[in-house]
Amino acid sequence: MSDGTGEEAASLSRRRLLTGSGLALGVAALSDAARAQPPGPAEPPPAPEDPDFHDGDPAAEPPLQPPTPIAGAPDWQQVRAQWSLDWSHVDLSAMLFASNPRIVRDAIARHRDGLDRSPVTYLEARNRPLQNAARAAAGAYFGVKADNIALTENTTAAVALVYAGIGLRYGQEALTTVHDYYVTHEALRLAAQKGGGTVRKISLYDQAATATVEQIVGRIISNIRPETRVLALTWVHSSTGMKLPIAQIAAALAPINAMRGERDRVLFCVDGVHGFGVENTTLPQLGCDFLMAGCHKWLFGPRGTGVILGADYGWSRVTPTVPSFLAPNAYGAWLGGYDPGPTTGARMTPGGFKAFEHVWALSEAFGFHQWIGKAQVQARTHELATRLKSGLAQIPGVIVRTPVDPRLSAGIVSFDVAGLSADGVVRRLRNQRVIGSAAPYSTRHVRLTPSMRNTPEDIDFALNGVAQVRGA
Repeated sequence: MSDGTGEEAASLSRRRLLTGSGLALGVAALSDAARAQPPGPAEPPPAPEDPDFHDGDPAAEPPLQPPTPIAGAPDWQQVRAQWSLDWSHVDLSAMLFASNPRIVRDAIARHRDGLDRSPVTYLEARNRPLQNAARAAAGAYFGVKADNIALTENTTAAVALVYAGIGLRYGQEALTTVHDYYVTHEALRLAAQKGGGTVRKISLYDQAATATVEQIVGRIISNIRPETRVLALTWVHSSTGMKLPIAQIAAALAPINAMRGERDRVLFCVDGVHGFGVENTTLPQLGCDFLMAGCHKWLFGPRGTGVILGADYGWSRVTPTVPSFLAPNAYGAWLGGYDPGPTTGARMTPGGFKAFEHVWALSEAFGFHQWIGKAQVQARTHELATRLKSGLAQIPGVIVRTPVDPRLSAGIVSFDVAGLSADGVVRRLRNQRVIGSAAPYSTRHVRLTPSMRNTPEDIDFALNGVAQVRGA
């Protein structure tokens, strides 16, 4: 099959998205056996084999979708077989920087080879159609129209573009939390510094592991002031694994906004990277105005890609920072000397030359998740994370920091080992062939992050590694 025209490529990407499984496993209660901590295996699980998939010619057009679309419970070994990981180690660090499944690797390779053969003609025929196809794919995945999606390089760029685009002025404030990551705090500080606004940080709970939905929502709503214009939160905290109840917060914020004028409403912005690719929900269901996320973590998308997903009201409140090459009227406005119009996802997408082969392969990443099914991905991730939390809680001297309640947790599992630093535990786990990470905060915790490419045996092997570290 040839690459075809840009229009054909965009059409193929749309059709690929529509073939995702419609199964609904949900997050069922785990069996007693799954909750228990079985003895850790002596060796990492073997590398998976999948005879239905083959690498083939990397320059060839990949299939429109992985063969044999899932029509029942996913074959997780078949899913796992799509990665080329070093299976001599148990990799529980998808939250940090993930590798790509085969369909994404093949798409990147095909576009890279096309650009190497004829960079100008390949780019001219495909760039705008394939970027718009990626936006359509993201929209189909997260319930947003393509016009309301911007493409970025990562979560950091997405967060910075949104907060810089709001323009906090003197007498206005952004409300955030002490639990948020450096990127949110610094992007807000820089935005307030430019416009004369202020940033206020509050605590949502005393301990993440014992927090409740009611406590979190109550603290946020009680801290909304007349001057508050932005509520800047993180969906899943990368320090403790706490997942905020975004939909409940949005519902509690709605009556406050209903009493305000159009431009005085509180804009609800969420760094969503550690829920995006895990949770089975959409932007309308969450109820926030913006969700910013990188695509090279839980989504297992191409490196150097990210998205801004916005509601109509959100886009009406921001202005672009970087000139766009994607907006259809960008050059016309420049040449003709007229206003390019309201902010859209295309106008918010930074222009310039970039790693196009990665941007264009985003459609395959979303299609891969649609093939498996969002409900199945969520159920699998939560199942493995619950198994890990339950097992860790049974090891003496280990303190689990992540809430057990699935309403307040996703795939990140954070913990401490008595008498050892987080970095020390991570180093010792590497010697046990378990790959985790330490949270880069003033208070550091060990993080192990199961994903859909892992197995229960991976979790048991990691638990055995933690027990060995604790007993060393």
